[in-house]
Amino acid sequence: MASTPSPPRSGAASVQQALPTATRVPAEPTGIPIRTILLGVAGVSLISLGGAGAGAVLKIDPLLTNTSLSWIRYGHGHDLATAVLYLGLGLVIWAWVRLGRMVRNRYVGSAAVVIAIAAWTLPLLLTPPLFSKDIYSYLAQGQLALHGFDPYRVGPAALPSPLSDNVSWVWQNTPAPYGPLFILIAKGVVWATGGSVITGVVLMRLILAGGLALTCWSLPGLARHLGGRPAVALWLAGANPLMLIHLIGGGHNDILMVGLMAAGVLMVLERRHVVGIALVALAVAIKATAAVALPFLVLVWAARLPGAKRARLVKAIGGGIGVFVAVFAVCTLVAKVDLGWIPALSSSSTIVNWLSLPSAVGDFVFTVVNSFVSVEPGVFMTVARGAGSVLLLYIAWRQWRAAEDGGPNAIRHAALTMLAVALLSPATLPWYFSWPLVLGAGLAWTLTGLRAAVFFSCVLLLVTYPNGDTALYSWFYLAFVVAVSALATVSLGRPDPLELSSRYGPRP
Repeated sequence: MASTPSPPRSGAASVQQALPTATRVPAEPTGIPIRTILLGVAGVSLISLGGAGAGAVLKIDPLLTNTSLSWIRYGHGHDLATAVLYLGLGLVIWAWVRLGRMVRNRYVGSAAVVIAIAAWTLPLLLTPPLFSKDIYSYLAQGQLALHGFDPYRVGPAALPSPLSDNVSWVWQNTPAPYGPLFILIAKGVVWATGGSVITGVVLMRLILAGGLALTCWSLPGLARHLGGRPAVALWLAGANPLMLIHLIGGGHNDILMVGLMAAGVLMVLERRHVVGIALVALAVAIKATAAVALPFLVLVWAARLPGAKRARLVKAIGGGIGVFVAVFAVCTLVAKVDLGWIPALSSSSTIVNWLSLPSAVGDFVFTVVNSFVSVEPGVFMTVARGAGSVLLLYIAWRQWRAAEDGGPNAIRHAALTMLAVALLSPATLPWYFSWPLVLGAGLAWTLTGLRAAVFFSCVLLLVTYPNGDTALYSWFYLAFVVAVSALATVSLGRPDPLELSSRYGPRP
């Protein structure tokens, strides 16, 4: 007689035993890819070293000017620094793709990715600004506020100083388009550092790194709600060179915005609706783009309320507006500013590049027409950007309606809307694509989707020169960028795509 099976033990272990082998959830890998992490560390260290000569360096640097090391910023010294920096970029991309293969094949888990992110971030905290001079603008705007000027009405040129001297000429007379919380942060940094440019850059970076920490804290939870894998989400949006080198190395406040936004979205999914919307309100008080997520979070909240559908939506909208207004009003009062940042948002329209689809269309049509008839470019750009704004509103409305049932699916529609914002805004910069990347990283990604993310991440990483100038019109350089990005994309699926190593043996 067969023995009677004993009843299963309670808890997760018994559930795991009861599942067929093919459906068991694999345990989180615990291995640490030391060599891959060190490869990335070598890369960011070279980037930091090369950035001292080829980055967005100070006009007058008290550490290097009139010293024996000043040669790295001129002539052959600058060329050498640039070569070192690009060698570092290559190593970082290589390390990131290698780590991605390991994550996708479940050789390493979330802990290994977090260690890689920390190791790859630390050398970037002390380097001169990379690929952008925006951090100088932040400090100059903080100095304006500290000395009683209204940064929403005047630009850095209103207060000549070492800080304003290093601001790009494009933004010298441009008011700040950032929210009151960020003006308060910039003001505090300038006060704490006594107006020093170098210590101001370092302290600002340390604060912005808090946004990266918030992002990494939020991504595993978002992945659990959205159906993805925590390790993949961390690799895609945390360890991504676009995030680390542009947002930390470049010192952009977008990383603080997306960190607060990601934490807020996670709190709403965890049914802590008031806390979540308050965090997103803080993100809007850094940079206005985070407001795109709010209507979708309201739908998530409404779906969990009792009563008729319309009544639930009205309650959630009312509650969301109340929380947002309260948080934003406190930030505005503490920062001692007004709403002048709203009209200043249009200042970015002075940027014209083809990362913005409307700007690309307007520029292309003007170029074609101007080759036959002499015309002014302004009308083409105005019409194209206007059409792009209308299309963006239509897409946002459709995505919001598609998300009306709430739940995690609403976040997917929010990510798609954020992608549309990046593509269809009058002006777009490479790091703007971090917005949808963070919101969507927790989704279930196919290999094709991951490859597309790798390709465009590498392209966006490289289409700006280290000193902050755009490379979008250097066609031979762009061909090189596309080739490198394509190689990285293929490498995600299989190692040694060029068959340069005998380690993997001959192809069948």
